[in-house]
Amino acid sequence: MANQNEQLLDKIVELVGGKDNIRSATNCMTRLRIRIKDHDLIEIDKLKNTEGVMGVVEEETLQIVVGPGKAKKVADLLKEKYQVSQAASVTEDWQENKDAIKQNQNKGKVKQTLETISGIFIPMIPAIIAAGIFNGFSSLIGTMQGEGIIDGQFWETVRLLFALIGTGFLGYFAIFTGINAAKRFGATEALGGMIGAISIAAPIDDISQLYGLFDADEPLNSILTTGKGGIIGVIFGVFILAKIEKAVRKRVPDVLDLIVTPLVTLLATTLLFVFVVMPVSGFLSDWLVDALSIIIGSENAVVSVISGYILAAVFLPMVLLGLHHGLIPIYAIQLEALGGVTLFPVLAMAGGGQVGAAIAIYLISKKVGNDRMKQVIAGALPAGILGIGEPLIYGVTLPLGKPFITAGLGAGFGGAYVMMMNVMANAWGPSGLVAVPLMHADKMVHFVIGIFISYIGGFVMTYLFIKRNDVRNG
Repeated sequence: MANQNEQLLDKIVELVGGKDNIRSATNCMTRLRIRIKDHDLIEIDKLKNTEGVMGVVEEETLQIVVGPGKAKKVADLLKEKYQVSQAASVTEDWQENKDAIKQNQNKGKVKQTLETISGIFIPMIPAIIAAGIFNGFSSLIGTMQGEGIIDGQFWETVRLLFALIGTGFLGYFAIFTGINAAKRFGATEALGGMIGAISIAAPIDDISQLYGLFDADEPLNSILTTGKGGIIGVIFGVFILAKIEKAVRKRVPDVLDLIVTPLVTLLATTLLFVFVVMPVSGFLSDWLVDALSIIIGSENAVVSVISGYILAAVFLPMVLLGLHHGLIPIYAIQLEALGGVTLFPVLAMAGGGQVGAAIAIYLISKKVGNDRMKQVIAGALPAGILGIGEPLIYGVTLPLGKPFITAGLGAGFGGAYVMMMNVMANAWGPSGLVAVPLMHADKMVHFVIGIFISYIGGFVMTYLFIKRNDVRNG
């Protein structure tokens, strides 16, 4: 397997123009993300047809879909074998810097902001998934114990160990957010982690009581309390930290930098963070949760059905526009405020619609004799069922055009069902059947039903509305 990954990497490096054409590289769950110097050197068609490459997304950062697990291994190999950094390095080539800045300007502030936020959370996704699964199993064991299905010290030990692993990460989510935000904003990582730690520290409540900002009857309604503002507040706090740290460091003599810079930076940042950022971001987070509750988890069945349908139907177009990055902080806010995520299970239905659409296209391809399309679908379908949708999207439905739309319309039915049944996840991660362990124990079956409804919806909508000639010539 290691040899196969190395062969795949060598081929990728060759087709993107060689090692010298790579600025930096990193990975997310399923994709190798490479920052390219000259995009004209990429042999894009050969890259897309390379065995082991499930899809290619052409943006400023070249995104090569290789699948979960493999993405991390290939990225590590790229760093080890070719000495490619995981972060963009500072260069003395002013022309290269100029081009990079222009590219960022052309992307627009909104997309830059969303990608920055996404970059903060992407490194934490493996831990988020693991913590969510362990919390889910802990809850499942607790439910089985309550119903008398299992009993004894062994199962109680297992439940507590799983709960320990789950809460071990989620309990310190703010600290990890602070560290990763510091990486993105150019601040000292340890100081960023301290801002995250400050946000969940007990003395926050003491300060709040001292200034009359604490609501003893309803602590969560306090203007200032432990965890107020959540990870959104931490991100804003670390952004301020980075600005202050850079300004202080410019003015402090080198011999005093190690002592003076962190002291002054933390003091100034903490004052702003505690008395301004946390209350304001707390208000914004509370407002967002209240606004989301109107359409997500509404007690009105009609509202739930409509909102679930629309969210699942439009999710993949949002992905194509890069707007899905903005959903990650919403997941995190829900996780902090509600103890689970209700938006993720609904959006996860989008991949099910793609699976159903692909099955419909396969049957039509069989009738019209398009053997190439049959082979593409046969190779991509297992990955789609497991939650890796890119091969189906970029290899099948999107090139054909209309099936990409009908797949979304079909997925909406699954989203409506999942929303109506109030399915909640312990975390977020890959979609498809592999996401079942992430769901709350009593909602797992409804998540699976929702996926199969999405399969059926995508199949029916595509089979009814796609033209045979489109498949024959596709």
